[in-house]
Amino acid sequence: MSGDTILNVAPIEIAQSRERRPVTAARETVFDIRNLSVSYGKTPAVKDVSFEIYRNMVTAIIGPSGCGKSTFIRTLNRMNDLVPSAKVEGDVLYHGQDLYASRVDPVQVRRKIGMVFQRPNPFPKSIFDNVAWGLRVLGMKDNLKDRVQHALEQAALWDDVRHRLKKSALGLSGGQQQRLCIARALAVEPEVLLMDEPASSLDPIATSRIEDLMHTLKRDYTIVIVTHNMQQAARVADLTAFFSLDVLPDGARTGLLVEYDATEKIFTQPSDKRTEDYVTGRFG
Repeated sequence: MSGDTILNVAPIEIAQSRERRPVTAARETVFDIRNLSVSYGKTPAVKDVSFEIYRNMVTAIIGPSGCGKSTFIRTLNRMNDLVPSAKVEGDVLYHGQDLYASRVDPVQVRRKIGMVFQRPNPFPKSIFDNVAWGLRVLGMKDNLKDRVQHALEQAALWDDVRHRLKKSALGLSGGQQQRLCIARALAVEPEVLLMDEPASSLDPIATSRIEDLMHTLKRDYTIVIVTHNMQQAARVADLTAFFSLDVLPDGARTGLLVEYDATEKIFTQPSDKRTEDYVTGRFG
């Protein structure tokens, strides 16, 4: 699936540094992040981040609180545009095309690059209308019932709700609500699914179902997940990026990418002492 469906600008060439690129054989690059820095007003959030995210893989973003994990993931579908003080510098390339080019429509970006948030946020509508909401907004109304059913099946929720589609989504359990939000994101046929701490408010059983779902969904989608739970990253992620905090010359603290590699290597043979200290619990 090509980014050409949402972007009308030509791919741009950027010097290719391999410093933080794990061995991924012939994997297709979905995102190429180059020298990305984000600040809120005068407050730096992340600085000089560069790495690639690959198709049909789960990439985990881990690190201590305040290191810019959520800020980073929100640059991938321009959610930071909604924060007036946010300033994004550097390049975020999606299939080689600049997501921040002036002619790019952020709404179309968010259609192709969906997002699931930390806490389930169903609308106060029926289960059916929750999933159909984005379809209706985008004019994807043909075969609406089939599209809703397919999204609920993909989110492993159809069997739970098939006989109560007209009931309020607020009556679902927390885990079911989060899977409903995943179905709502999937209904509009994205290529990428961003997940910001998607299981942090769920019990262990619901968390396990979300993790199982990620393993299934990566056959068809590219998934990027922010998590504080290192065990979760180890269970679900193919690749892991470790972010940490850095102190700038003026004393400000900002997030930076320390290491990016295969998840097994990050947790068993990290290349950087800071990564080792974090994954072994010495700090963070």
